[in-house]
Amino acid sequence: MAVNRTKITKEMIDKAVQCKTADELIALAKKEGIAITKAEAEAYMTELEDIDLSTAELEKIAGGDGHDLNCPRHEWA
Repeated sequence: MAVNRTKITKEMIDKAVQCKTADELIALAKKEGIAITKAEAEAYMTELEDIDLSTAELEKIAGGDGHDLNCPRHEWA
Protein backbone atom coordinates (compact mmCIF):
# COMPACT_ATOMS: atom_id res chain seq x y z
CA MET A 1 0.00 0.00 0.00
CA ALA A 2 1.40 3.38 -0.96
CA VAL A 3 1.71 5.89 1.86
CA ASN A 4 -0.06 9.20 1.32
CA ARG A 5 2.85 11.53 2.07
CA THR A 6 0.52 14.47 2.63
CA LYS A 7 -0.62 12.72 5.83
CA ILE A 8 2.91 12.53 7.23
CA THR A 9 3.81 15.35 9.62
CA LYS A 10 7.17 16.51 10.94
CA GLU A 11 6.22 15.09 14.32
CA MET A 12 5.62 11.68 12.75
CA ILE A 13 9.03 11.78 11.08
CA ASP A 14 10.68 12.76 14.36
CA LYS A 15 9.03 9.76 16.04
CA ALA A 16 9.98 7.43 13.17
CA VAL A 17 13.63 8.44 13.43
CA GLN A 18 13.60 7.33 17.08
CA CYS A 19 12.51 3.78 16.20
CA LYS A 20 15.22 1.19 16.77
CA THR A 21 13.69 -1.67 14.79
CA ALA A 22 11.44 -2.24 11.81
CA ASP A 23 8.82 -3.70 14.13
CA GLU A 24 8.80 -0.50 16.21
CA LEU A 25 8.36 1.51 13.02
CA ILE A 26 5.48 -0.71 11.87
CA ALA A 27 3.77 -0.31 15.26
CA LEU A 28 4.21 3.48 15.13
CA ALA A 29 2.85 3.65 11.60
CA LYS A 30 -0.14 1.52 12.56
CA LYS A 31 -0.84 3.81 15.55
CA GLU A 32 -0.84 6.77 13.14
CA GLY A 33 -3.20 4.99 10.73
CA ILE A 34 -0.55 4.17 8.14
CA ALA A 35 0.02 0.65 6.88
CA ILE A 36 3.57 -0.26 5.86
CA THR A 37 5.01 -3.64 5.06
CA LYS A 38 7.90 -5.28 6.87
CA ALA A 39 10.01 -4.81 3.71
CA GLU A 40 9.20 -1.07 3.60
CA ALA A 41 10.04 -0.66 7.29
CA GLU A 42 13.31 -2.55 6.90
CA ALA A 43 14.25 -0.43 3.87
CA TYR A 44 13.59 2.73 5.88
CA MET A 45 15.69 1.44 8.78
CA THR A 46 18.55 0.65 6.37
CA GLU A 47 18.41 4.20 5.02
CA LEU A 48 18.58 5.57 8.55
CA GLU A 49 21.75 3.60 9.25
CA ASP A 50 23.49 5.63 6.56
CA ILE A 51 22.57 8.97 8.16
CA ASP A 52 25.04 10.40 10.66
CA LEU A 53 23.51 13.86 11.01
CA SER A 54 21.62 15.09 14.04
CA THR A 55 17.97 16.11 13.78
CA ALA A 56 19.00 19.78 13.98
CA GLU A 57 21.46 19.30 11.13
CA LEU A 58 18.83 17.53 9.05
CA GLU A 59 16.38 20.37 9.64
CA LYS A 60 18.94 22.89 8.42
CA ILE A 61 19.43 20.87 5.26
CA ALA A 62 15.73 20.28 4.66
CA GLY A 63 14.41 23.72 5.57
CA GLY A 64 17.42 25.96 5.61
CA ASP A 65 18.58 27.92 8.61
CA GLY A 66 18.10 31.34 7.09
CA HIS A 67 21.74 31.75 6.10
CA ASP A 68 22.74 31.69 2.47
CA LEU A 69 26.38 32.58 2.14
CA ASN A 70 26.12 32.66 -1.64
CA CYS A 71 23.23 35.10 -1.72
CA PRO A 72 24.37 38.35 -3.38
CA ARG A 73 22.08 40.38 -1.09
CA HIS A 74 23.67 38.96 2.03
CA GLU A 75 25.70 41.72 3.64
CA TRP A 76 28.37 41.15 6.25
CA ALA A 77 29.05 43.85 8.83
